[in-house]
Amino acid sequence: MGDTIDGSSAAQRAQHYSKMSLKDTESRGLFGRLFDALNPDDEDGADGADSLGQTLPGLANLQRLRVVDVAIPKAEIIAVEKDSSLTEIVSAFRASGYSRIPVYRETLDNPLGLLLLKDLALEYGFNGHHEIDLTALLRPMLFVPPSMPLAVLLRKMQADRTHFALVIDEYGGVDGLVTIEDLLEQVVGEIEDEHDTDDELAIIREGQGALLVDARMPLQSLEDELGFALQEADSEEEIDSLGGLVFVLSGRVPVRGEVINHPSGLEFEVLEAEPRRIKRLRIHFPEALRDPPA
Repeated sequence: MGDTIDGSSAAQRAQHYSKMSLKDTESRGLFGRLFDALNPDDEDGADGADSLGQTLPGLANLQRLRVVDVAIPKAEIIAVEKDSSLTEIVSAFRASGYSRIPVYRETLDNPLGLLLLKDLALEYGFNGHHEIDLTALLRPMLFVPPSMPLAVLLRKMQADRTHFALVIDEYGGVDGLVTIEDLLEQVVGEIEDEHDTDDELAIIREGQGALLVDARMPLQSLEDELGFALQEADSEEEIDSLGGLVFVLSGRVPVRGEVINHPSGLEFEVLEAEPRRIKRLRIHFPEALRDPPA
């Protein structure tokens, strides 16, 4: 691809993709079945849609939701500048845990392409090179508008054989990022990968006054650790995780740094959160509850 990308051109392509029909590209495999279910043309297709819809209740989300509903905000995008050193690039991959990272010139609003970790490793290795040129390694990216239906984006990703798209606003600036995993999670629920380990769910003690806990921690497991219930027995809410409890207490997804109070006196400090879910929390104990059971 070229060395630069015109912001207006990216916006035009994003708007073009937003007008694509769900039948504009060839369907294959699982994606084909998904789209056939979303848009059945005959009686057999309608029966298939009902069957697949029963198996995957979240299938309707692909029609109902748009890119803006699932995209990672611009502020949370991990990217590297074109003239970054090999050490800086490797550090970005290592810190993020991602295998694909956008590359830009000067600002993220001027994206140049997508860098794959395997391409970098095959070309340069991880040591011995301080002067590198990423131009030949960059792969094309999709540019899509925030209003694009998820079903349309999923089909476009299938046709272009890419798992990654940048969300472009009407002025040609980058507004966010969305991956194919984000789309599929709307259908099948959260997908854990090699970076999502059971170790992340461990409770880490910070002295007698606080605990570090992953928001996915089952509520029953945390209650067993604390020695008392966090949810009333007659509660009408079905809460399975600590993150779900904090969501119910606050009535929304709290932002990073926010502290949510529990009736027991516990305080839940949000350490990490995304627009749609809480990721990690610190539990603060009041004096009366210090030195909880091990």
